[in-house]
Amino acid sequence: MKKKILIILMLTLAAGGSYYKFKKRGNDKPRYTAVQVERGNLKISILATGEVLPQNRLEIKAPIAGRIEEILVKEGQSVRKGQVLARMSSTERAALLDAARAKGDEELAHWQEVYKAVPLVAPMSGIIIARSMEPGQTLTAADAPLVMSDRLIVKAQVDETDIARVKINQKAEIILDAYPNDSIAARVDHIAFEAKTVSNVTTYEVDVLPASVPEFMRSGMTANISFIIQKKDAVLLVPQATINNTDQGAQVLAPNPDGSKKARPIPKDVKIGDTDGKRVEIIGGVAEGDTVLVPEITIGDKSSGGSSPLSPFGGRRR
Repeated sequence: MKKKILIILMLTLAAGGSYYKFKKRGNDKPRYTAVQVERGNLKISILATGEVLPQNRLEIKAPIAGRIEEILVKEGQSVRKGQVLARMSSTERAALLDAARAKGDEELAHWQEVYKAVPLVAPMSGIIIARSMEPGQTLTAADAPLVMSDRLIVKAQVDETDIARVKINQKAEIILDAYPNDSIAARVDHIAFEAKTVSNVTTYEVDVLPASVPEFMRSGMTANISFIIQKKDAVLLVPQATINNTDQGAQVLAPNPDGSKKARPIPKDVKIGDTDGKRVEIIGGVAEGDTVLVPEITIGDKSSGGSSPLSPFGGRRR
């Protein structure tokens, strides 16, 4: 008998809890955050990722096999065309100097003067980006003790759906993953004529040239590039989340002047312009300083009865 009473009590509590939860959900109302229509600047751009690489990467190789005697530059140093970067001895000179060194400094100095070292000269002006050898190391004609580049650029991968809006000399902005707070002004220098397809995604390589290369910029860094399509100053803007696209056009929600708890927001037809993905330009329908509502989305809320939780208007068709 006690067991039956306990089961009945548990079922009653469960039913009561379900009813309370259902009533609570039924009484829940959409919640909104009020924002004002503001005037501001809108920047429309195409986003892409890329890598910092030398535009022209040149390996400085020895003309003959032998030994490095001295290296006169270091990584990151700027050099000019024709500057001596290092000196090396041929295999024969290295053997001769080693034999003279055993006979004393005077003998060594004599042969160093008579038998000159071979200079490694910079073929162009640029920056030393790699130094892979030190004095005393032997090398062959295939070894490159130094690597230089004329300038660093960003190789961006632009999707084929966006490539038509990218033009030569178009302005761009570079932000390196390593330095997210520093924006680098740049421009489009070259657009590849041949596409690359990886995992069914077709992209074109675009060379983005910085206006000036900052000291912290290094070859191999990952970069995010914004190709500037258009800039608009002093236009009316609202958050993207306030816009609801219907069959009749775009709408926003405005507060109900009734002010009561039961009053529902009032839809307003608006004419929209461009967007940067976060904010939308308003051409007509509301004025600067007007209040519009942004729906607050609660994750896991099923009170909408199957309507989309992302719809600012609760999924109702108008």
